[in-house]
Amino acid sequence: MAAAAESGLLGVLVPREYGGSGLDALCFAISIEELAQACASTAVIVDVHTSVGTEPILLFGDEDQKRRWLPRLATGEVLGAFALTEPSSGSDAASLKTTARPIGNGYVLNGTKVFITNVGRAGLYIVFARTGPDEKAAGVTAFLVPADARGVRVGQVFQKMGLHGSPTGELILEDVSVPAGNRLGGEGQGFTVAMRALDSGRIGISGQALGIAQAAVDEARALMRERGHGQGDDFVLADMATRLESARLLAYHAAWRCSHGRTFTRQASMSKLHCTDTAMQVALDALQIAGEAGAFSGSPFERHVRDAKALQIYEGSNQVQRIVIARDLVKAG
Repeated sequence: MAAAAESGLLGVLVPREYGGSGLDALCFAISIEELAQACASTAVIVDVHTSVGTEPILLFGDEDQKRRWLPRLATGEVLGAFALTEPSSGSDAASLKTTARPIGNGYVLNGTKVFITNVGRAGLYIVFARTGPDEKAAGVTAFLVPADARGVRVGQVFQKMGLHGSPTGELILEDVSVPAGNRLGGEGQGFTVAMRALDSGRIGISGQALGIAQAAVDEARALMRERGHGQGDDFVLADMATRLESARLLAYHAAWRCSHGRTFTRQASMSKLHCTDTAMQVALDALQIAGEAGAFSGSPFERHVRDAKALQIYEGSNQVQRIVIARDLVKAG
């Protein structure tokens, strides 16, 4: 992460005036793809920090919030995280239970968040809590919560089947006082903040999937060159490479639309769905080509399979992506 910060990768989407690299969504997707070819865990740490952990401040923050946080996030002084999911609200994020009770010139937050990437390492959490009586999306508000705020603590850190280098766990909020100046956007705007952040995050996860798939293709090809190969393996490798290239074009198109200010929600969901399904299938195909040697613990082939599975689940499961795509298609008429 220190090397990523030194290279400017933690501030890819942050404008130069706030200490970032001032690049666009396509550069962001490519940077995550390159990282994931070597280490999918490093890629998701950088992705979450950059997209859902930093970009909401750029898009919805006031000038004071931008000046206070963006330079520190862009340089890696502070690592960002995104705290939306709860034990009883995953895909149905609008039903979250964490509360933010107005008191004086601020709020008091109480609740538990779960499956939080960068938990325990982040210096800033974007936390979503219920401020209004509305039980659904209209009652949700976003807050900037420093990790060292009193009442913020890390709960269980999970042992996952893959992505072992990326910490994932519970964030517990117990009577956490947050000044009004740490509210991100207006009251009731939190769900809009979350959904826009996830659109961008899905471009990053697409990049992560492309990197895993590319590594699997490269390793399968190298193995076939070394040991020789038959027509069966040739056909599998050809299909792997073709699926990967189609996924890459879809991801880059979604990133291009985002970079040029065009609507991209549907394209981001299509990209996330196709790229992560592709990564899973390509990883499995590469393992099949490798045979017994690929299935042993410590093999890069089995690691890619374990890492790829999570991508079909987080940043909105692939079932949720199908809902988003279908709704947008129907709405578009």
